[in-house]
Amino acid sequence: MADETEKPSATVAPLRKAVPCPICRRPSSREHYPFCSNRCRDVDLNRWLSGSYAIPVADDETKADEDDR
Repeated sequence: MADETEKPSATVAPLRKAVPCPICRRPSSREHYPFCSNRCRDVDLNRWLSGSYAIPVADDETKADEDDR
């Protein structure tokens, strides 16, 4: 007879690969993922709000001239 205190083994999901904080490169924390702290999270938010992450766009002047005609 099998021991009744044994529980069937549950499948454990593999842990996510450790990702460094995109601001300071320290290991990220679960609480502030993908950042390591609230400070790095705030630095990233400030960069978004100030436009630092904007994609630069070069206007094609020849196309603009053609559109005006």
